[in-house]
Amino acid sequence: MIEYLRGELAEITPATAIVECAGVGYETSITLNTFSALQGKKEVKIYIYEIIREDAHQLFGFHSKEERNLFLKLISVSGIGGNTARTILSAFTVCELCEVIATGNETVLKSVKGIGLKTAQRIIVDLKDKIKDIAVVVPGAASTSIAANNETAESAVSALVMLGFPNAAASKVVQNVIKAEPSASVEQVIKLALKQL
Repeated sequence: MIEYLRGELAEITPATAIVECAGVGYETSITLNTFSALQGKKEVKIYIYEIIREDAHQLFGFHSKEERNLFLKLISVSGIGGNTARTILSAFTVCELCEVIATGNETVLKSVKGIGLKTAQRIIVDLKDKIKDIAVVVPGAASTSIAANNETAESAVSALVMLGFPNAAASKVVQNVIKAEPSASVEQVIKLALKQL
């Protein structure tokens, strides 16, 4: 099992990061919070969870152990796979998600794409007592704002399409978000859009 990758950040998108270690490029699926934390860095260390199936070998990468721990707890819930857990962790920070689960706020949880009321309730029931051992830290990494709104919109829409949303729906919601929050960064636009899609 791979614990972490430390190396040069060769490529990054809101959904994936390629880390080069000793001449080998490892593609990892990442959350938007990890995307924010890694942006602008050359050398990175990301914590890994790998899923090996007959038809795929997938690496999920996280900027902190806390985020990975929460991911592991999410995928332990019946009906939550790796990509759904990643979408949930893209919509909320570790702190926010722990608070949502601890307070039993199923309404906020089911605002995430693919999470219905029953799944939201299952996550809360299964994890309420298990999240206490996650040391919640607020990352100091600030989001990088992009001045040009159309560039922000393009990046946000492409990230949402990578996460599985239809292009037309993503474009519409992103435009509405940018209209309401013109100074929002790409990450903020994506997070706000995720709550509306």
